[in-house]
Amino acid sequence: MFRAGTAELGIGNGRVEAINNKIKMTVRMGYGFRNTDNLIGVLILRCSDSRPTLPGRAEESTKKKAA
Repeated sequence: MFRAGTAELGIGNGRVEAINNKIKMTVRMGYGFRNTDNLIGVLILRCSDSRPTLPGRAEESTKKKAA
């Protein structure tokens, strides 16, 4: 199947397929979630570059400034 975006940009769809697989595996793993918001939260953590600060831990930027 020819895809115009692939030809124009010169990239494949490997990244899209990898994210798609990660989403499917997470949905299977989260079968017992009672709330879909919790599943969406796990998907955001697994599939994005979002790295929230954990309670009781300093941010990376404050560690560098203190040193």
